[in-house]
Amino acid sequence: MSVETGWPAGRWAWVAGFGTAALLVLTTSDMGQHYDVPLGAALALGMARAVALDLTWLRPPISVPVSLLVMALTAAISTPVSPSEPWPWPVTGIFGHCAVLVVIAARGASRRAMAGWWALTQLVGVIAMVLAPDRGSWPGLLTMAVFSAVAVVLGDLLRSRAETRRQLAEQQTISAAERAERARWQERARIARELHDVVAHHLSVLVVRADSAPHRLPDLPAETRDEFSALATEARTSLTEMRRVLRLLREAPTSSNSPDGEHLSAGAAAEVQETEAVLVGPRGEARSGGGVLAAEREGLPGVAGARLEPQPGLAELPQLVERAREAGADIRLDAQQAGLADQAVELTAYRIVQEAITNALRHAPDAAITVAVRQTQDSLIVSVVNGPSPGNDGPSQGSTATGGDARPPADDRGHGPTGDRGHGPTGDRGHGLTDDRGHGLIGMRERAALVDGRLRYGSTPVGGFAVEVTLPREASW
Repeated sequence: MSVETGWPAGRWAWVAGFGTAALLVLTTSDMGQHYDVPLGAALALGMARAVALDLTWLRPPISVPVSLLVMALTAAISTPVSPSEPWPWPVTGIFGHCAVLVVIAARGASRRAMAGWWALTQLVGVIAMVLAPDRGSWPGLLTMAVFSAVAVVLGDLLRSRAETRRQLAEQQTISAAERAERARWQERARIARELHDVVAHHLSVLVVRADSAPHRLPDLPAETRDEFSALATEARTSLTEMRRVLRLLREAPTSSNSPDGEHLSAGAAAEVQETEAVLVGPRGEARSGGGVLAAEREGLPGVAGARLEPQPGLAELPQLVERAREAGADIRLDAQQAGLADQAVELTAYRIVQEAITNALRHAPDAAITVAVRQTQDSLIVSVVNGPSPGNDGPSQGSTATGGDARPPADDRGHGPTGDRGHGPTGDRGHGLTDDRGHGLIGMRERAALVDGRLRYGSTPVGGFAVEVTLPREASW
């Protein structure tokens, strides 16, 4: 049995055994030598005193009354052989009763209860002195009052210390559980971003190519046209299923009160950074502070042993644009030739461009798209702007959104023109002018925040849509 002071049960068993034996021997000897008590009675008092101490572990509520009863019996049958001997409380009685008070207080008895036991102890002593004033002295009662008060205070301090240690252990357990839970959700967000940025992008391109194939290749047989149509239908179905998977991955625990599904976006720069999927450093070395390596330390299932693959960057933008052009997109790349940025920053820029192109192909498939990359001494500025879809008077990417206007991109750090943090021009939290089911702008903003970048997006005056991100040349870790 372990008590509230936090000691192991084995240690308490040793203390209890030693205390019981010591009280039995010392009480028997003291009663026989200094208080003229027969050996049999002295042995009985010693055993009773030891039992009172044992009851603090076995039956705490009755241990103090039993100890007081033993003290009263001791005062009744004992007579000090010398005026210098304390009475009505012998030395062994004082220490035995104080030991009981210490243990009871340490085991969680209320302060009001302990104050009552202390007062009752003094009352028993006063009654004994009134009944037999010639056996003892009032200073002896004062000694008992002081010692018993010290015992009560000491027990309360032990209880408070044990309670503090218990609460600290609970907080450490909760903190460890929260860290593990946060790591799991961060890893799910990472997977969701990668699925959205990579798989969903290629599926979107596949849909565009399959739909445009009959127009780009007018001499196709009817059977081939039907095959392309079926292929586009299957790809759209896969995209729908992919979005469902992304929603499941992004769903936070039931305790989350986030209204818009951005459960892991808040505080992304501070919390998600250590487990983000930036797997390589500025010179190609593996980063031990994030992604798979961090997940391995957290013991996440299915991550240990994952291989680190090269990540795309600015050098791969021409291939990305060419694939979109092959899918029928009217797209132009204006990339300023300059020194390379941090590889984590380049990966962020690539993924944001990839997602912006995907959005443009999905919401304005016939609109012209311009991808621009500019570099300053400290920053990398990437923008993707699409014009209005031919025959569509509204904002190209906002056709399914509520409201919308021809405003410039949202201001720095994701603030919309309304000043609401993370709101797009329409005021739709986290989605800007995309439809409410998408996660594109959420992922873009998360990626930008991870490297301390700034994302701006919104409709253009001519009815198109613009996404611009400003990233530092070196990622802040």
